Amino acid sequence: MNPGRRRTILITGASAGIGAALARVYAAKGWDLILTARREGPLEALAEELHGYGAVVTVITDDLADPAAPRRLFDAIADRSLIVDGLVNNAGFSRTAGFLQTEPEAHAAMIRVMLTAPVELARLFAPGMAERGFGRILNVASLAGQMPATGGDTLYGPIKSFLIKASQGLHLEMAGSGVHVTALCPGYTLTEFHDVNGTRAEVSSAYPAWMWQTAEHVAEIGYAALEANRPKVTPGFMNNVLAGLAKHLPDATALRMVGGHAKRLKRI
Repeated sequence: MNPGRRRTILITGASAGIGAALARVYAAKGWDLILTARREGPLEALAEELHGYGAVVTVITDDLADPAAPRRLFDAIADRSLIVDGLVNNAGFSRTAGFLQTEPEAHAAMIRVMLTAPVELARLFAPGMAERGFGRILNVASLAGQMPATGGDTLYGPIKSFLIKASQGLHLEMAGSGVHVTALCPGYTLTEFHDVNGTRAEVSSAYPAWMWQTAEHVAEIGYAALEANRPKVTPGFMNNVLAGLAKHLPDATALRMVGGHAKRLKRI
């Protein structure tokens, strides 16, 4: 690293929620940032806020549902002569109307944004990190990736499960290279995520306040785990209890448990 060059981290889905909270954490820790999402307005507003930390912030809007977006983003960063020292794959959404009620195009977009794009972005940026002997890759997965898939939101959990496993594999492969890789697996978090997919009223009434965490708390835990090079971190004691139960319970029992979850949310 050249003397005086600040580290730079790329955060996808940075316009709100956990992505925006992670941007604030990294800015406070002295990093510069590249923020990307579909919505330019929220990104520009966040960039203006982060300037208060002394961070240099670059905004690049794109839609990771477009198969060409990861390469386009990589090229746009290279054209600006920026070096990516860290990557946060945070962009994501879900469709909870049910498998048969959701258009195939929406399922394809979910897979591209939350599965294909993180893999492609890691493959594009990790070689440079390894060559420089320093890198950070944080994949924002979910507690859902450690649980049986939930009826009504059929693909979300399996996609996040893939992301956890891929993160663990890359964590092992990058051992000794100076590149840290961590899967962050939050449970219910107070963001606009549930507003976007139309489940805010259901989840708010189905689960007590103590099950919810703030995006700021999740971001701090994710940052610390990545610096410690932990392969996976699940914020919250009860979330770890639930993940442990799902791992050790018989399949039939675990499926009944998540089936009750889906019924509380009125999704099946």
